Amino acid sequence: MKSTVSEKDIAVLREKAKTLRIEILKMLTEAGSGHTGGSLSAADIVTALYFYKMRHRPDDPKWIERDRFILSKGHAAPVLYAALALSGYFDKTLLGTLRKLGSPLQGHPCSRKLPGIEISTGSLGQGLSIANGIAIGLKLDKLSSRVYCLLGDGEIQEGQVWEAAMTASHYKLDNLCAIIDNNGLQIDGHCCDVMCVEPIVNKWAAFGWHVLDINGHDMEAIVSALNEAEILKGKPTMIVARTVKGKGVSFFEGKVEYHGLAPTHEELERALKELKG
Repeated sequence: MKSTVSEKDIAVLREKAKTLRIEILKMLTEAGSGHTGGSLSAADIVTALYFYKMRHRPDDPKWIERDRFILSKGHAAPVLYAALALSGYFDKTLLGTLRKLGSPLQGHPCSRKLPGIEISTGSLGQGLSIANGIAIGLKLDKLSSRVYCLLGDGEIQEGQVWEAAMTASHYKLDNLCAIIDNNGLQIDGHCCDVMCVEPIVNKWAAFGWHVLDINGHDMEAIVSALNEAEILKGKPTMIVARTVKGKGVSFFEGKVEYHGLAPTHEELERALKELKG
């Protein structure tokens, strides 16, 4: 278990998150379609998981003792693809084939097409139930591996999520850590207008979870929360990560229209200058 992290390590993770954002924007622009806002908002979280916390082996994707990652908000596939490519699961040049006919990089993750994908996702509300099943299986097999599940805040409007919340608490799944990418926006507008999910922290605590409320773009806060979740015993952990839709590019930030809109080539050039500058 990694319990301490230096300022240098944090700086490296921040740069890695920036690289993820660059790759996300490049592949979305090349594809001409896909989900920009939610991929960018989750970049810091996914970076901390793949390049700091999770035990995984790109050269052995089915390593039995690996930690598992479930992208329940499957439409944010670009952030996962970028992390897998930069980790070494496949050649980075493949990122340019996102959403193209015959490409293993489909619009939503497909476990049959690409190494490193634990389960096919995209139908919202199902990922936490899957994560529960994996966590229970790992305990039955007496493995120390952990399960991480990333959900969207709009996604937790789904009823199945709350059945899964009860299940995880009932079975004391302390090898499970769920994270909400709480950016406040979904395809139809502000979450508070479509179907308010607040108070998120109180709700998960009431369902028996250990809840951590953090800034989802503060790398130190993310790392600290993941470390705390790893040592907690007797209950699952929910990290409520307060994020900004489209984070990293000023003219995408907080704009609901970029939930499912890819950048134009002109927007890509402007975004890359901003990120690299």
